[in-house]
Amino acid sequence: MENRFVKINSVSELHKLMGLPKPKHPLVSLIDYKEIQYDSIDDSVKAVLNFYMVSIKHSADCKFNYGQNYYDFDEGVLAFMEPGQVASGRQSGNTQSDGWLLVFHPDLIRNYPIGRNIKNYGFFSYAIHEALHLSESEEAMLGEIFRNIEKEYNHSIDQFSQDVMVSQIELLLNYSNRFYNRQFITRKTASSDLLTKMETLLDEYFESDKIMESGLPTVQYFADKLNLSPNYLSDMLRTLTGQSTQQHIHNKLIEKAKEALSNTNLSVSEIAYRLGFEYPQSFSKLFKTKMNVSPLEYRASFN
Repeated sequence: MENRFVKINSVSELHKLMGLPKPKHPLVSLIDYKEIQYDSIDDSVKAVLNFYMVSIKHSADCKFNYGQNYYDFDEGVLAFMEPGQVASGRQSGNTQSDGWLLVFHPDLIRNYPIGRNIKNYGFFSYAIHEALHLSESEEAMLGEIFRNIEKEYNHSIDQFSQDVMVSQIELLLNYSNRFYNRQFITRKTASSDLLTKMETLLDEYFESDKIMESGLPTVQYFADKLNLSPNYLSDMLRTLTGQSTQQHIHNKLIEKAKEALSNTNLSVSEIAYRLGFEYPQSFSKLFKTKMNVSPLEYRASFN
């Protein structure tokens, strides 16, 4: 069966797709997973959602993994989606999920600080298999926030409704940031394995013909190789090493450049080309930024 892609621009359209009554607020909704009419959802429809989604499930008849490894928390699963991502409504397995789906339109937060800062919550662009698995205490804490959101959602709309709702959403996202950081740290073995794999991939890229074929390595390249989303990979590496994926790539570039400058007679332009740079000026600028000296000044220090 061929998939059909449908743009869902409003919370009301999403409710209609899920077989639900009209939402109580035009810009935000809190949906009980038990209320979703999965039988009424066409499996061939892939919805392009133009709003934010936060999903918390307390039970699900499916498995989630972390890279190639299973998560070790089963109490609760928290996942996020940003506008423009694709979702489908198929129910996995025979057990209906228990939890909440919070959806809110960008217009809800547009005139608030969180509207400008929401891009800093990188987990909105994580892949579904990179969902946050909660400990029992974390789930209880977020459960309280969801209950407050539920109360506000069911409250009659007044001049304070939007302020209160936005503040609760911001609190939810800040706690999610904290818990994701915990997840990176507590899965130290898996994270260390990933760091080792990242270093191996970097070495292989620079020691093969890949750099001549494809140019400078990209964050997307390594994320694809490690079966992770770019933001998730960078956030994990930053927790482990204090540096993002791009910084790891730059470090390797500088390491290779220093080797060439100190051990060969290749010109700066030749070194830049061999490292995948299209323009030597770009290489020289990066080198000076990292080393505080130009490539030629670095070479001269060995003479």
